[in-house]
Amino acid sequence: MHVLVLPKWYPGLPDPQLGDFIRKQMLAVAGAHRMSVIYPCPVEDLSSLYQQELDHQNGLWELRCYYRQSTSRIKPLRKAVNLVRYRKALVLGIARLLRERGHPELIHAHILTRPVCAAWWWARRWHIPYIISEQSSVHLDGTWQRKSGLARSLDQFLARKATRFTAVSPHLAIALSRAGLGKGHGVVPNVIPGMDRPLPPPGPSNTFMMVADLVDTIKNVSGALRALAAARAQGHDLRLDVIGDGPDRQRLTNLVTELGLVPYVRWHGRVPQADVLKAMAGTGTVIINSNFETFSVVTGEALASGKPVIATRCGGPEAFLLPANGLLIPVADDSALTEAMIHMATNHADYAPQAVRATVGARFSAEAVARGFDVIYKKALAHG
Repeated sequence: MHVLVLPKWYPGLPDPQLGDFIRKQMLAVAGAHRMSVIYPCPVEDLSSLYQQELDHQNGLWELRCYYRQSTSRIKPLRKAVNLVRYRKALVLGIARLLRERGHPELIHAHILTRPVCAAWWWARRWHIPYIISEQSSVHLDGTWQRKSGLARSLDQFLARKATRFTAVSPHLAIALSRAGLGKGHGVVPNVIPGMDRPLPPPGPSNTFMMVADLVDTIKNVSGALRALAAARAQGHDLRLDVIGDGPDRQRLTNLVTELGLVPYVRWHGRVPQADVLKAMAGTGTVIINSNFETFSVVTGEALASGKPVIATRCGGPEAFLLPANGLLIPVADDSALTEAMIHMATNHADYAPQAVRATVGARFSAEAVARGFDVIYKKALAHG
């Protein structure tokens, strides 16, 4: 069938990694269906008001519809202008879609709210069904609940009108149901890359790695730094590599200095996805110390690389972790993380790379994701 995909996040000019997990899902499905992506994307310094960029590879038709982002200091004006430009960029994209690909039979919107509004509008106009997929942590950290009553009501209306609603993890599905955002959610995970790569050696038992945006209220990198300092104070020669960047980089760098960890913490900044997996191949254990995660692709990537994981019970990693591949600890518990790091360094030989990779197996493969959405699509058309 021909499916129009409208994502809120997608790799593009401003950020080539934004929403890459959505793209991997759609690439997986493109083996079975005609997938057409239209992504209206704001760019501050765009040379013209609207530009388009088309990619068509591996069966996936991707049209990035860039529009010049307003930078007005008056917030209501800025938001209004950007909304108008978003709509215009989408209309231009739809016109091209109809010329080159014809009408879709189903619309698949990713992430509330704007793309889902667009899906509802075009679904009514074309008399076809639409489905929603949700991956955002705003439904776990209280952000969605702090939206205005009108905004929440709009999301609930859009959820009711959707033929199907999927979540990326069981934990997120429960949160969506409690918020009145649909019920009976299908759970379709993200694709975990790296399963086809050669399995790297175990890596040094005393080296740990975090891959995270440096937004400490979500990723709690500071807690990992404090745990590292505590473990070293107990005589354990542990080290930490951090891949990623963000608004808290300077504050975290200062904390490293305060804790006397400068020789033992390496900052790598943002690196391309392929280089993340290369760097991960050389570490011993990966740490996910987040306060909230809807899925945690990093957990899956680590396990696919044969690396054991220490993760908090923050919503996403629970779907992956077993005694055979890592340790689960409470959220925001520096002492528990310290103990887990010491345990992992001491018992690292118990986590053989082959056994760790086997725990993710086919559950998070591209084929599994494609089958999951295939079932959802067919049900949506049958009951649309």
